[in-house]
Amino acid sequence: MTMLRNLWNDDQGQDLIEYTLLMAFVALASAALFLGAGGSIKGIWTTTNSQLAAANAQAS
Repeated sequence: MTMLRNLWNDDQGQDLIEYTLLMAFVALASAALFLGAGGSIKGIWTTTNSQLAAANAQAS
């Protein structure tokens, strides 16, 4: 019973868990931003591709 009580009261490694949770939150937030920005980036590339194709057709 004493061993369980000591294990429960031991806070060594608490910082590691907190930093790991914080890092996981930042990673999830970054992933959400990248997924949300994917549509607008696709639109930019589509517009650029269309303009380049039109310029190439006009130059030929």
